[in-house]
Amino acid sequence: MFLTGLGTAVPRRRYEQPHCWAAIRKAPQFSGLDSRSRALLKRLLSGKNGIQTRHLAFEDLGDAFALTPDALHARFAEHAPVLASQAGEKALDAARLLPGEVDAVIVSTCTGYLCPGLSSYVSQRLRLNRGVLALDLVGLGCGAALPNLRTAKALLASGQARHVLSICVEICSAALYLDNDPGVLISACLFGDGAGAAILSSRPAHHSRRVEWKAEGSILSPTERDLLRFEQRGGMLRNILHRDVPRLAAKHAKGVLREVMNRVDLNPTDVAAWILHAGGREVLAAVQKQLCLSETDLALSATVLRDYGNLSSPFVLFVLEKALAESAPGGWWWMSSFGAGFSCHGALWRVD
Repeated sequence: MFLTGLGTAVPRRRYEQPHCWAAIRKAPQFSGLDSRSRALLKRLLSGKNGIQTRHLAFEDLGDAFALTPDALHARFAEHAPVLASQAGEKALDAARLLPGEVDAVIVSTCTGYLCPGLSSYVSQRLRLNRGVLALDLVGLGCGAALPNLRTAKALLASGQARHVLSICVEICSAALYLDNDPGVLISACLFGDGAGAAILSSRPAHHSRRVEWKAEGSILSPTERDLLRFEQRGGMLRNILHRDVPRLAAKHAKGVLREVMNRVDLNPTDVAAWILHAGGREVLAAVQKQLCLSETDLALSATVLRDYGNLSSPFVLFVLEKALAESAPGGWWWMSSFGAGFSCHGALWRVD
């Protein structure tokens, strides 16, 4: 399987973290928080937590705190199809493909629910073939990009498709929640909105670098399911983020890396570029320590985190796009994501 096109999209409005702090102090929910929660919000939004700006799907920060099920669902329903389609269109352009040449479209999200799913809206907006195979993969959380890409690989390997459009889109601002749970408050300060799309093909592109998927691996640990997940409360999605998440992410990232590297007879030192999901500054630091990486190894992920926040499932596609745009050294590239489940995924690419 070859990556032949890549595209990303974010909402028009970008907000600096201090602006978010000023807005949250005016929110009606702020007065209901205890002093410890207020101090945590101030530290996260006005201090150094690895994030400077986030793109969010509203025109005014005051709109962020219309926290009703209907308002949040409307935000997702309005913006998720638009961002997913914008990213998909950019990926098609980069691959130099016409919409009618796409045989399958796979869309992943966890921050909202539509039926029919987002694949229906994307197919219509991009004018894909009426016979396109449209799949929606939901509930995979931040780690969804790699299972999505593995599904594309299976379709290509079976001969059912020549070109697959893979999309991850999250409107994290449609899953905003405020209460005195530290994990909930941290989530509100970390996540941004965006979409990433990739064209996967059975043959390489002739107009760009050769990017070939070579191997993959996953770990699923259901016994740790309750440490990172969404729950429904009052008709709204509420993120559960346990303090052990950085440790677990690093542990499982190392486990997947070791398993795949042993299988293909490579060492981590053979990796030329690291395409890593960054759940936040603490997660990135834990992964760095566990994998014995340098600041340079983490630079791509740290820059995406700084400029966009935690985008959830599209994050690694933003990092991959940045690596290609900056002409990262060729050779073996390692991509890794983790998410609800507790799940962790890895993929080995060969880039020439």
